[in-house]
Amino acid sequence: MGKLSLTSFVTLDGVHQAPGGPEEDRRDGFEHGGWSVPYGDEDFGRFIDGVFGRVGAFLLGRRTYEIFAAYWPKVTDPADPVAGKLNSLPKYVVSTTLTDPGWNGTSVLSGDLAKEVTALKERTDGEVQVHGSADLAQSLLALDLVDTLHLLTFPVVLGTGRRLFAEGALPTAFRHAGGSITSTGVSIQTYERAGRPEYGSYALPENT
Repeated sequence: MGKLSLTSFVTLDGVHQAPGGPEEDRRDGFEHGGWSVPYGDEDFGRFIDGVFGRVGAFLLGRRTYEIFAAYWPKVTDPADPVAGKLNSLPKYVVSTTLTDPGWNGTSVLSGDLAKEVTALKERTDGEVQVHGSADLAQSLLALDLVDTLHLLTFPVVLGTGRRLFAEGALPTAFRHAGGSITSTGVSIQTYERAGRPEYGSYALPENT
């Protein structure tokens, strides 16, 4: 049985909208698309290559799927650590409107998300990986289906944009499983889901 991992790029103020390009996601008038690009370096590339080395299948939201499908099939070098996996491994796109995906190896999931993703994890060897897919990521977190979270925090504040952990997110505790800092200051941290949060108090005990 595989685990579901989510790799997400966020700013210091929690924005995860359109990290990869100006036209990626302009919803709500967002004008900061492409904010992660200036921070790419060899450290970042090595981490991404490592993530793709563990993948067994991809689970994507429709917006991210269409961005990927417009680019990665054109990268035909089978030795490319990202394109090689994206073009050869099973891809599942969550959509109620997409009926004829053109990218080889793609299946559409349009039913009960919790049941379909649980079944996908059960039949997959290796990780079921979610990349980007902002709305899907929030739905998976709300359903407690994310086993591993790779959170890449970039040293930039945008002030506007959609947040990964929005108001009303499911209270969840995570265990830190490793991390590093790239040469450009991107904090790469990996967390494993640990259940519900625990609570306490820093108040001093009353004198007795």
